[in-house]
Amino acid sequence: MSMSLKWRAAIVAAVTVLGIVFLLPSLMGSDANLPGFLAERKLHLGLDLQGGMHLVLEVQAEKAVEQAVERMAAELKAALREARIRARAVEAQGKTIRLVLRDAEAADRLQALLDDDYPMLRPVARAEEGGRVVVKLGLDPAEAKRLEKYAVDQAIETIRNRVDQFGVTEPTIVPQGERRILIQLPGIKDPERAIRLIGKTAQLEFRLLAEDVSVDEALKNGPPPGTEILYEHEVDPVTRQVVGRRPLVVQKRVLMGGDVITDARVQIDQRYNEPYVTLNFDKRGARMFERITAENVGKRLAIVLDGVVQSAPVIRERIGGGRAQITGRFSLEEARDLAIALRSGSLPAPVKILERRTVGPSLGHDSIRAGLMSLVIGGALVVLFMGFYYKWAGVVADLALVMNVVLILGALALFEATLTLPGIAGIVLTIGMAVDANVLIFERVREELRLGKSPVNALDSGYAKAFVTILDANVTTFIAAAVLWQYGTGPIKGFAVTLAIGIVASMFTAIVGTRVIFDAFLRRRTIRRLSI
Repeated sequence: MSMSLKWRAAIVAAVTVLGIVFLLPSLMGSDANLPGFLAERKLHLGLDLQGGMHLVLEVQAEKAVEQAVERMAAELKAALREARIRARAVEAQGKTIRLVLRDAEAADRLQALLDDDYPMLRPVARAEEGGRVVVKLGLDPAEAKRLEKYAVDQAIETIRNRVDQFGVTEPTIVPQGERRILIQLPGIKDPERAIRLIGKTAQLEFRLLAEDVSVDEALKNGPPPGTEILYEHEVDPVTRQVVGRRPLVVQKRVLMGGDVITDARVQIDQRYNEPYVTLNFDKRGARMFERITAENVGKRLAIVLDGVVQSAPVIRERIGGGRAQITGRFSLEEARDLAIALRSGSLPAPVKILERRTVGPSLGHDSIRAGLMSLVIGGALVVLFMGFYYKWAGVVADLALVMNVVLILGALALFEATLTLPGIAGIVLTIGMAVDANVLIFERVREELRLGKSPVNALDSGYAKAFVTILDANVTTFIAAAVLWQYGTGPIKGFAVTLAIGIVASMFTAIVGTRVIFDAFLRRRTIRRLSI
C-alpha cells in the first residue's frame, strides 16, 4: 500500500470516526455519561419534530409614534418656557400636539423654534379662538414611518433577548411583512408563561403618589388634573392568585423610566423567604434616583410596571449607589420573568397575538416516524438499485452512502443545528446526489474499460474525467443552498443547512471514500476484470 493511499485511508477513517463520535450524544440520550464538550454537541429537533409553539405577533407601531409625540410634547413645553414663548396649554392628542398660544406673535416665534430645534414637527392646523391662537403640530410622515419601523426592529431584538434568556434552543424570530413577527419556539414546556414573557411590554416608571388626594373622592368624581388612578394587585400568598385590586391615586408625571436600567436580578428576602427583583441603574439613572429620593423623603414612590403598581414604599432617606428593588409578593418564576423582561428592555410598542398554534409531541413523533420512513425507503431503493446495476462497484457506492449519512448527521450535531422535516428532505436529496456522483464515475470507468484499458487505468481515467462534471454540479447546488440559507426563514434554512452539509459530505465520500476502497483492492492484488 503506497504512502499516498495510507494517508487517504487514514483521513477517511478519521473523518468517519469523528462523525460517529459527534453523533453518539444524540443517539445515546441525555442520560449517557459523556465528556462535557461532547455532551453539549447534540442534534436538536425543530418545531415540527419535537413540538412547541408557533406565534404570529403584530406590533402596534402607531402606539410608538403616540409615545414619541407625548415625549416631544413634554420637551416642547420646557423649550417654550426657556424661550419665553407664552402658551396656555401644550398637550398631546394621539399623533398630534395641541398648543394654545397667547397671540400671533407667539405663534410666529413658535415656528422659528420648530425650524431650529424640532424639524420633524410641522403645523397641520391653525385657528383663532377667543383671541388665542390654537396650533396643532404633527410628525413629518417620513419621521413617523421611521419610528414605526424602528418599533418593529426594536421589538424583534427585545423579544429575541427575552427568548434567549428564557432558555429555548434554536428559536425562530423573524419579521413578516411590515409589522408582523413570526416566532417558533421548539420544545417549549410552558406556552402560557412564554406568551406572558414575550408579550410583557415592561414599561417601568417611577412616580409619586398623590397622597393629598382622597382615593374615594377620586373614584367618585374622577382624579384631579395631573393625576390618575392605578391599581396595586393583592396576591394570595399561598395560591399566588390575584384576589383583589387596591386603587391608588398616582401623579401622571414620570420621574424616571426603565431606560436607565443596566441589570435586574432575583434575590430572596431572608426574613420572609420571598423573592424580589433588584435593579442596577447606569450613571445617569443613579444620579436621577438619588435626586428623586433626596427631594421626596417621607413620600411614597410608586413603582409602576405596564400600568400596574408593583409596590409603593415610603422613601425613608436619600438612596445612592444606583440600586433599587421591586417587591410585590412574586413567585420565584414571576420574579425571574420580570427580571428577564427588565434586563432585555421594554417593548417600544404593545404587541398583539394574531395567530397561535401549539404543536404537540405526538404530532412530532408522527412527523419523525414519517420522515425516517421516507429516509429508509428511499435509501433502501437506492442501495438495491446500485447493487443490482453496478454489482460489486455498486456495493462500494452503498458503503459510501452509509458513510455519507453518518457524516451529515454528525456534522449537524457538531454545529448543534436543528433538524426539521425539510431538513430530512434535504438528507434524502443528498443521498440521491451522492449516488449520482458515483453513477457519473462508474459510467466513465465503463467507457474506459470498453476502450481496452486495464482496471487500474480505467479507474484513474474515470475519476479524473468525472471530477470536473461532479464539481460543477455540486458547486452550483451549494450556491443555491447558500442563497436559501441567507434569504430563507425557519424550515427553508433547515433544508439549506442539511443540503449544504450533504453536498460537502457526498463530494468527500463519492470522490475520496470510494476511491480509497477501489485502490486498496486493486493495489494489493492483480485484478484483470472489474465488477462494474
